[in-house]
Amino acid sequence: MVTIAPDQTLSILHLEDSLADHELTALTLRRSGLHCHLHQVDSLADFRRLTDTQAFDIILADYRLPGFTALDAWTHVAQKPQHPPFVLLSGAIGEAAAVDAIRLGIADYLLKDDLQRLPHVIARALEVHDARKAREQAVAQLEASERRLAELTEHLQTSIEQERASIAREIHDDIGGALTAVRFDVAWIGRHSTAPAMKEHAASAAEMLQHAIEASQRIMMNLRPPILEQGLVAAVQWLAAGFERRSGIPAPVVTSSETIHAPPDIQLAAYRTAQEALTNISKHAHPGTVRIDLSDKEGVLTLEVTDDGRGIDPQMLDKPKAFGLKGLHERARTVGGWLDISSRPGQGTSVILSIPLTSHPSPAPGDVQ
Repeated sequence: MVTIAPDQTLSILHLEDSLADHELTALTLRRSGLHCHLHQVDSLADFRRLTDTQAFDIILADYRLPGFTALDAWTHVAQKPQHPPFVLLSGAIGEAAAVDAIRLGIADYLLKDDLQRLPHVIARALEVHDARKAREQAVAQLEASERRLAELTEHLQTSIEQERASIAREIHDDIGGALTAVRFDVAWIGRHSTAPAMKEHAASAAEMLQHAIEASQRIMMNLRPPILEQGLVAAVQWLAAGFERRSGIPAPVVTSSETIHAPPDIQLAAYRTAQEALTNISKHAHPGTVRIDLSDKEGVLTLEVTDDGRGIDPQMLDKPKAFGLKGLHERARTVGGWLDISSRPGQGTSVILSIPLTSHPSPAPGDVQ
C-alpha cells in the first residue's frame, strides 16, 4: 500500500448532504494523522462547478443524495482525462450496487459503519490511481516510440528504394553502356586480327564481357525491376521463372486475373515480398515444389508463397537478427497491410501478404513506378 508522506496535504472533495456525517469523516481523517483539506458539497451543480474549476486528489461521495446519486456525479467526473479517484462512502448501498459502481470505474466503496478504515481506503485508491497513471503514461510513451520507429522504418524503406533506383540507373547508363562498348571493340579486334592467338584472346574477352553485361543486367533488375512496368502479375511470373531456372524447382504462379491494378508502392511491396520469400526458399527450404498465388478479390491484394520444404523452426521467427522476415512485416505495414508466416518443421512454409486496396486509389492502366 502506498504511504502518504507526513508533510503531504490532500485536497479531498466530499459529496455529502449530512453535516454530521461530514464532520465525522473529517474527525476520522484528523485522528489518523492524515493532513487534508476537506471540501463539502451537497448538490450536483456545486459538485460540477468545483470539479470543473479545481483539482482534487480524491473524491468521497455518499451514494444517495437529494435528487441524484453518486453515479450522476461520477458520470461528470469520468469524462475528464485526468480525473481523481472516486470512492463511495455511504450507508445506503448494497453490495451488488457497489460492485456495479466499481465496474463503471469507481475506485472503491466503504460503508459509513466502517469509517475507521477510511484512511486505508484512501491510501489504496491513491496507490491504484498512481499505478494506472504510470501505466497509461508508459503505454503512451511506448505508442509514441512505436510511431516514431514506424515512421523511421518507412523513411528507410523509401530511402533504400530510391538508392536502389539510383544505383540501377548508374549501372544501366554507365557500367552497362561501357561494357557494351568495350565488347564491340573487342569483337572488332577479333574480326580484324590475323593472329590466331589474338582472335582466341579476343573471343575469350568478348565472352567474359558478355557475362559481365548479363550480371550487370541481373543486378539492375534486382535493384529496381523494370519488369514492374509491365504489371505485378508479369513481375511475379518473371521472378518465378528466374527461380525455376536457377533452382530447377517448379514454381507455378496462379492469379485471379491476367492484370492486377494496384498503386506502385503496393506493387513494389508485393514484389519484394515474393522476392524475399523465394530467396529464403532457395537458401533454406530445399522443397520439391513451390506455389505462388496472387489475387485481388474482394478489394484485397493477396500474395501467398507456399513451399513443401523443411519448414521454419518457430524459434527462428523470433530471432533478433531475423531482419529479412522483420523487414517484410514492416514493409507490409507501411502500405497498410499485414504479413502472416505459418510453418511447421518438415511440412513447409506459407508466407501470406494481405493489403486492402479499398483505401488506395488504383492507378490507371499504363501507369508505371
